Amino acid sequence: MGEEIPELRILKPDEVELEDFEPVDPKAREMALAILTDIKAQGEEGLLKYARKFGEIPKDSSKFILSKEELKAAFEGLPKDQQGILTRTAARIRVFAEGQRASVKPMEMDIAGGRAGQTVEPVRRAGCYAPGGRYPLPSSVLMTAVTARAAGVAEVIVASPKPTEVTKGAAYVAGADCLLAVGGAQAIGAMAYGAGVPGVDMIVGPGNQWVTAAKSIVNGVCGIDMLAGPSEVLVIADSDADPEVVAADLLAQAEHDPNARPILVTHEASVITNVNAALKKQLAVLPTRDVAIPAVRKGFAVLTKDIAGSIEVTNRLGPEHLEIQTKNFQEVADACKSFGGLFIGKMAAEVLGDYGAGPNHVLPTACTAKYTGGLSVHTFLRLRTWMRIDDQVACQEQVHDAVALARLEGLEGHARAAEKRLLVPPNGYDAKKQKTT
Repeated sequence: MGEEIPELRILKPDEVELEDFEPVDPKAREMALAILTDIKAQGEEGLLKYARKFGEIPKDSSKFILSKEELKAAFEGLPKDQQGILTRTAARIRVFAEGQRASVKPMEMDIAGGRAGQTVEPVRRAGCYAPGGRYPLPSSVLMTAVTARAAGVAEVIVASPKPTEVTKGAAYVAGADCLLAVGGAQAIGAMAYGAGVPGVDMIVGPGNQWVTAAKSIVNGVCGIDMLAGPSEVLVIADSDADPEVVAADLLAQAEHDPNARPILVTHEASVITNVNAALKKQLAVLPTRDVAIPAVRKGFAVLTKDIAGSIEVTNRLGPEHLEIQTKNFQEVADACKSFGGLFIGKMAAEVLGDYGAGPNHVLPTACTAKYTGGLSVHTFLRLRTWMRIDDQVACQEQVHDAVALARLEGLEGHARAAEKRLLVPPNGYDAKKQKTT
């Protein structure tokens, strides 16, 4: 007799608890730290030790990097239809990312006595991680590496354990300089500390608990995008939604991970009844149901009083993926303020976002969308400010203010440094007239 097929449990709005987000598992961190310590001390030899230990390369092999030429050969060896999928998906991601890049520009403006502004500069080298465990994810290779290139990153390294030919082909299409065929904490350590590959300035991409733990440890040595947990989707629906479509979208996230969270929010009880019926029917025949079943048990449906209540619960949860499948979908979408990625209307399937409609699929999880966004070209950009003073007379008011403020803070060295820019002693300055006397 097979495992009983679950359905979404029903909660009231006040029963919904925020995810207790602990991004780094203590045991995973302990293991990751040991690996990172060895790689930092031993360099490439430390990396090889763990790559062999975890079966990522043969015990008698020292090869763990695939060159750009090897990636090209893998792409050219793929069937034409697979080449087309990778090429078209990369192009859609690239167009959106380039649009984002164009939205951030250098600027400058007048300040008292001179000019000030900002420059926009990409990091020099990025490491893009793509999982290769339960499901190899060439889509994550495209999402991370294509975006890094669109940001203007000069050197892009992809890391993925036991890469499939499609993953290799995706790395080529994305413009990767090489592929590190190693995963887990050891891949993060290699990219952060420069073991076997040049050390990177930014590490991005999803991964398992050991990858997340390792990213938390190297953060500061280099930058990271985020510490993400299991995937989640929240669908706001009403009677205008198709229960079969809603159920399919919930299961698409449930099959990611046993700890994923499929969530339905509605003010109509019949929607929950109909979606649960469709979900159980689809789940019974889903090939990945062994993963999806525990995720469905972790998920839930929230029955609210009205659509405003549904929006309030959603904003409180701040889901990774938010789908709006209601009659007035744009109006509801405009009222939602907390999400990683937003999918408006029944045709805007979250899975289209996963597979390259344009916006990035590397998104914040476990309520963290309340304070951060997902991966984008902005992740790879450094916005740096500058100032120049050309007119010593015109800047005197701000110099006097700097002297005074420094002394309010008790920093006499600051005050004296500012005083070196004064034209006359402080008691000879008339701030109201904004000129020297």
